[in-house]
Amino acid sequence: MPSFTEGHHSVAVPEGASWWRRFLAFAGPGYLVAVGYMDPGNWATDIGGGSAFGYMLLSVVLVASLMAMLLQALSARLGIAAGLDLAQACRAHYSRRVTIGLWVLCEIAIIACDLAEVLGTAIALQLLFRLPLVWGVIVTAFDVFLILALQRFGFRKIEAVIVALLLVIGGCFLFELAVAGPDWAGAAGGLVPSSRVVTDPKALYLAIGILGATVMPHNLYLHSSLVQTRVVAADDAAKARAIGFATLDSSAALFLAFFINAAILVLAAATFHRAGRTDVADIAQAHELLAPMLGVGVAGTVFAVALLASGQNSTVTGTLAGQIVMEGFLDLKLPVWLRRLVTRLLAVVPAAIVVGVAGDRGATGLLVLSQVILSLQLPFAVVPLVAFTGRRDVMGRFASPRWLAWLAWAVTAAIIGLNATLLWSLV
Repeated sequence: MPSFTEGHHSVAVPEGASWWRRFLAFAGPGYLVAVGYMDPGNWATDIGGGSAFGYMLLSVVLVASLMAMLLQALSARLGIAAGLDLAQACRAHYSRRVTIGLWVLCEIAIIACDLAEVLGTAIALQLLFRLPLVWGVIVTAFDVFLILALQRFGFRKIEAVIVALLLVIGGCFLFELAVAGPDWAGAAGGLVPSSRVVTDPKALYLAIGILGATVMPHNLYLHSSLVQTRVVAADDAAKARAIGFATLDSSAALFLAFFINAAILVLAAATFHRAGRTDVADIAQAHELLAPMLGVGVAGTVFAVALLASGQNSTVTGTLAGQIVMEGFLDLKLPVWLRRLVTRLLAVVPAAIVVGVAGDRGATGLLVLSQVILSLQLPFAVVPLVAFTGRRDVMGRFASPRWLAWLAWAVTAAIIGLNATLLWSLV
C-alpha cells in the first residue's frame, strides 16, 4: 500500500508526446522539495553568515546545494525504481526497533523544520502587520487548513501554488539585489572554500546551520514518495526515462533554491557586512535596517513579503512530509488535519514559550538552533538512502553504479564529519 494514497499515480504522463511535454508532466515534485531548502530557517543562518563573514560562506551554500542535488536524485531513483518511499524501504528491510528509532528521529527533524516555519511566518506577520510575535506564533497554528483547502483541487494545483510562491520569493530577491549592488567579484570569490570555515568556531556553527537548512532530512522521504504521483509504466525503459526526468526536475528546482539562499547571504553581506554591521543575525533587525541602509523605502516590505511566502510554502510541504513519514514507517493513517495540527502544536508551544520568556530576539537563536538540529538528524536519513539505492535486491538494474555509490558515500562521510566537528566544538 503506497503512502500518500490520494496523490499516488494521479498525474498522467503522455508517453508518446514530445520530450518537452513529458518533462513538464514530471516537473513539480522537485519544486515541492526545493521549498524545504529555502524555508525561514535558511534566512536566519544566511543572514547571520553574510553579516558576520561577508561572502565567505557562499562556498558552504554551494557545496550544500550540490550535496542536495545528489541526494534528492537518489531519493527520486529509489521511489521510481523500487516503488517505495524511503520510510517504506526502512520498514521493509530493517527491524521493528530500528524502524521506530528512525521514525522518532525523523519526527524530531520535522518538528524542528516546523518550528522554523512557525517563527518565520510569525516574524513576517509582525513585520507586515505589526502583530505581536507571540500572537503571530499562535495564528500559525491554524494554517493547517491551508493544505486541506489546497488538496481539494488536486495535486497539480498544489504544485502550481508552490511554484507561484517560489517565483514571488525569487522576484523579491532580484529586486533587493538590484538595489543593494553587491560586489560580484567578491561574491564569486566566496564560492571558493576557505579553511576558516572549519577553524573559526562561529563560522563552523553557522556553516553547519546552513548545511542543516539546505539538506533537509525529511525531504529525502518526501521526494521518494512524490515522484510516485506520476503514472510510470512497469518496464525498465519507462522507469529509466522517469528517473532522468525526475532528476532534471529536482536539479533545476534546487538550482533555484541555491539562487535564493545565495541571494539572502549576498544581500546581508552587501548591506550589513560592507557597512561594518557584522552583528546582524536577526531577521526582524535585518528588515528594520534594510530600508535606511539601502535608501529604498519598500526594501523592508519586499523582504517581509518574501519571508511570508517562504513560510507558507514550507507549511504545505511540511504537511505532506509528516503524512508520508508516518504512513511509511508505521503504516498508520491519520486524518491530515489531525496529523498537521499535532505537528504544528509541537512547534507552536516551544516557540511561544521562548518568545514569551526571551522576547523577540530569542526567536532568531531558536531558528538557528532548529537548523543545527536538522543537520544532526541528517545522517539517519542519508545512510539508509545511500545504502538502499546501492542494493540490487531493492533497486534491480537501477542500483547505483560504483562511481555514484562512492560519491554518495563520500557525501555521507562529509556530513557525518561536519556534524562530529560541530558536536566536538560545542562540548
